[in-house]
Amino acid sequence: MADFWKNLAEKARPLWRLLAKAVVRKYREDQARTAGSERAVPRPAPKPGPPAATSKTGAAGSRPAGSPRGTTRATSKTTGKPGAAAPKPGPRPGTQPGRVPAQVARNSQVAALQRRKLAYAPEPDGEADPGEIVWTWVPYEDDPSQGKDRPVLVVGRDGGTVFGLMLSSQDSRDGQRHWHPLGPGNWDRDNRPSWVRLDRVLTVAEDGIRREGAVLDRARFDRVAAALRAEYGWH
Repeated sequence: MADFWKNLAEKARPLWRLLAKAVVRKYREDQARTAGSERAVPRPAPKPGPPAATSKTGAAGSRPAGSPRGTTRATSKTTGKPGAAAPKPGPRPGTQPGRVPAQVARNSQVAALQRRKLAYAPEPDGEADPGEIVWTWVPYEDDPSQGKDRPVLVVGRDGGTVFGLMLSSQDSRDGQRHWHPLGPGNWDRDNRPSWVRLDRVLTVAEDGIRREGAVLDRARFDRVAAALRAEYGWH
C-alpha cells in the first residue's frame, strides 16, 4: 500500500508543478492589469483660483488682451519680451511605471552564460524559456536614456533574470557583422524578415517582459546556436 501511494505521488508531481506555474502566471497577469487600471485613472482637474487683480487700464495681471482667462504669456528672462513657454519635461523613455528596461549583460554574466550548454527548451508555462521570442523595452546603444519595445530571442535564464538577443527588422542589417538572418515570423505583425544581434547579450527582469511574441522553430534556433558557438565562444 505504501508503494502505491508513493507511485501515485510521483505521477502527480508534474501536474502539481504545471498547476503552480499556472497560478503564478494568473497572479502576475492580475497584478499587471491592476497596475494598468490604476495608471489609467485620470487626474482631477485643478480647482480654479481667485480672480486676478486688474490694473487701472482694465488688463488683468500680466494676461495680454485677447488671451483666455486664467492664462499668462511667458517672457524671456533676458529681453522681457513675450515668448513661447517651455514645455514641462516628461519621464525619460524606459522609466515609466511598469516598464522595466532591459540591460546590457555584464562581462561576468556573459562568460558564465557561455559556459553553459545552449539548449532549446520552450515551454507553454507563461515563463520566458530558451527558444521563445518576447517583447521588452530595449535602450538604444548610443543613447541609453532612449529606446523602444523590441522582440528579444531568449537564450538562457537564471532565476528571475532572462538572457536574450535583440531582433531588428531593418533591411540594412542584412550582411552586417554580428547580425544573423532569421527570416520572417509571427513575432512581427507585418511578417517582415528579422535579424538577431549575436554580440550584445541583454538581461531582462521577469517583470520587464511586455508579452510573449512567438516560439522560434528548432531549426532556426539551432542555426543561431551554431553561430554563437563558432564565432562567440558559446558551448
